[in-house]
Amino acid sequence: MPRSAAWLLAVGALGAAAWAALDPSRGALALLLAAIAAVAAGGAWLEGTPGTAKDLTLVATLAGLAAAGRVLFAPVPGVQPLTVVVAASGVALGPRRGFAVGALAALASNFFLGQGPHTPWQMLAWGGCGLAAGLGRRLLERRVPFALFAFVLGYAFGTLMDVWHWYGYLPHTAAALGVVLGTGLAFNTAHAVGNLLLALAAGPELRRVLARYERRLRTEVVWA
Repeated sequence: MPRSAAWLLAVGALGAAAWAALDPSRGALALLLAAIAAVAAGGAWLEGTPGTAKDLTLVATLAGLAAAGRVLFAPVPGVQPLTVVVAASGVALGPRRGFAVGALAALASNFFLGQGPHTPWQMLAWGGCGLAAGLGRRLLERRVPFALFAFVLGYAFGTLMDVWHWYGYLPHTAAALGVVLGTGLAFNTAHAVGNLLLALAAGPELRRVLARYERRLRTEVVWA
């Protein structure tokens, strides 16, 4: 029951953070709620089986790798290697850990690129990328399907963030929404095309490396 309550708190806090972020004046509250969600999720994970400490190590390592990729590519508008790493994590490690990698990577990278009311929405969006990849992992193990999926994720992520920007900052009219979506089209296309090229170049290899790392992390030597 404590573990279930912690997961409910984490989901509720992240949802509340997304709601608070709809109003830019509540940016500080949104960040606080997102931090509470991260802490609650970590506590729930530690309350699980004995192997969950290794899960946390794995998720933290991959989230750091994904965050570093985003920071390094920040000068290139729209290109987000983070999305490919998160999707590969979902395919290799499952939906739960895929979501955790995406959400944590968004939070960590924003310590370098700037926190704000957009952070909880990025956590949800990138976490959703990992979750979707994990749910469809059996269909995404080959190079071309994974690359096409990563391409779609680029547009899906950008569209969600554009809609949030429209709802939080602009009049709630179809004309304003059209302007926002049109303005973001070039960045979303760069994101999608970057994902496609990265996934074609290294998608399956990255997935295999992550799966092998996960197996090695769980391997224990028992001396008879």
